[in-house]
Amino acid sequence: MKNNETCDVQNYLDIDIASQQLTLYANGKRVQSYPISTAKNGAGELMGSECTPRGWHKIRAKIGADQPLQAVFIGRRATGEIYSADLGKQFPQRDWILTRILWLGGLEPGKNRYGKVDTTWRYIYIHGCPDELMTGSPGSHGCIRMKNTDMLDLFNRVEAGFKVYIHE
Repeated sequence: MKNNETCDVQNYLDIDIASQQLTLYANGKRVQSYPISTAKNGAGELMGSECTPRGWHKIRAKIGADQPLQAVFIGRRATGEIYSADLGKQFPQRDWILTRILWLGGLEPGKNRYGKVDTTWRYIYIHGCPDELMTGSPGSHGCIRMKNTDMLDLFNRVEAGFKVYIHE
């Protein structure tokens, strides 16, 4: 963890863009790591960039707790669909948001909060995606993608307000 005295250094998610890994820390100790996929456009904070924002964030909302594995979300609402390969073929242009959503909010004014760099209003999430999209390389439109079972596991381990540090 780096350079922010206001964040709880004992309990946080560390998102390493370079290694495409998300690591959960509790009481200062590594608890679990998961493979992820960040933005294909790289790191960046500007609205419309489709980049993954850096710096300190918090989970501002947990969405989908009552939904089944691979539930499909559009606009943070469950559609009633369950993702399958056939559904994926029917809608090949969808940016699939599945299983659960952890909606992020920036904590650093001018860097990832307020104005044209606001993570919340960029709708940046940690979310499930079709597992076949998890190739070990960046591929999202700015969000942090995870395998569905990993997303479910992480969702059950964190609460709203939990800190998130994203870095290269």
